[in-house]
Amino acid sequence: MMMALGQFVFGLDTAPYQDFQQQIGWRHPSNNRTGLRPARQYTGPDDETITLAGVLLPELTGGDVSIERLREMGDTGAAYVLIEGTGRYFGLFVIESLSVTRTLFFSDGKARRIEFSLKLVRVDDDAEAIIGRTMLEDGFL
Repeated sequence: MMMALGQFVFGLDTAPYQDFQQQIGWRHPSNNRTGLRPARQYTGPDDETITLAGVLLPELTGGDVSIERLREMGDTGAAYVLIEGTGRYFGLFVIESLSVTRTLFFSDGKARRIEFSLKLVRVDDDAEAIIGRTMLEDGFL
């Protein structure tokens, strides 16, 4: 297991990703001042996004079934716990977008190569504190 998003497990037989990109931001809005540079104030964390990108070769790895499952998860609009195979807990994430490119086709039109990019956005709400506390109490984190 490379990573799990809710009950979807990223691995060689589902959707192995080759790129993991994480972007974390903090908000520092500015207020204009006469004759001076704008004043900045730290107001808290900003969006945190994770993008997983990879190539599926249906003859060897996951394929359309994995892509369809991720699409169904995105259609729900639900937040899912994201955990790395090492046990690292990232938080609750929603699927913001899924990009799929199919190339190198069999004679029946099925793709031999499927490139995907999955963009996840962290959501903070009361459920995360409850889930985190429960997982700690149960010894999962």
